[in-house]
This record gives sequence, structure tokens and C-alpha cells, in this order.
Amino acid sequence: MTITQFTPYAALTGGALIGLAAVLLMAATGRIAGVSGIAVRLFPPYGDGQLGGRLAFVAGLILAPLVWLSVTGQMPAQNIDSSGVVLIVAGLLVGFGSVWGNGCTSGHGVCGMSRLSTRSFVATGAFMATGIITVFITRHLI
Repeated sequence: MTITQFTPYAALTGGALIGLAAVLLMAATGRIAGVSGIAVRLFPPYGDGQLGGRLAFVAGLILAPLVWLSVTGQMPAQNIDSSGVVLIVAGLLVGFGSVWGNGCTSGHGVCGMSRLSTRSFVATGAFMATGIITVFITRHLI
């Protein structure tokens, strides 16, 4: 069995920063911080003049580990035990799920639930149940 190290301060800090980013994006643009919606609108036919803001948002997601490196002097710890094929299939399934669910965990779980959206509660419950079942199957049955 794999034991995951409990890091309450890192989790609290990360959660607070995600919440702050969601609030700032809503206050500045009136948009919900749904990463899948922001990412998909980087590509045509979305020509609404908000490309720069979307690029900045996605760049922040990508550059965050480098900011962490500059602050702490070390990269965030990562351990990926799966093959490249498994990661590609998982990424495609997550992409399909976010399109099928009309949003992702950031849009539904962070922003939608805080607005008390019934649809977001259902979607987040489905995300969580799927994750729990997937972990159980891959760790205990396979």
C-alpha cells in the first residue's frame, strides 16, 4: 500500500491560493475560474478579446512550480509511477469528462459549489466518486 504524506500547511496554503485566484478572477472579469473552460477558449473560434487573460492564467498554472523553486530552493516533490501510455489515456479521459460534465473540478468544485449550484454539487460528487472507485480498483483489485 502507498502511504501519502500528510501536509496540512501546504494543503491549506494551496487551497487558499486557489480560492484567492478564483475570487480575483471573478472580481476582475466576472468569469468563473474553470481551468478546462479557460484552456479550451485558447483555441479558435473564441475571438472575444480575452486571449491575453487566458494565456496569463494558464501560464500561471505552468510557471507555479518555478515560483516555488525560487522561494524554497527546491522543486515540488513528484512521484509518477505510471507509464506514458497510462498518463495519456488518463489525460484523454479527464478531458472527455470535463467536456461531458460541462466543466472541471475547479469550475464546479471550487466556484460552483461556493455559489451553491446544485449542478456543481452533483458534478463534484460524480468526480469524487469516480476518483475513489478508480483508486480502489487500481490499488486493490489490479
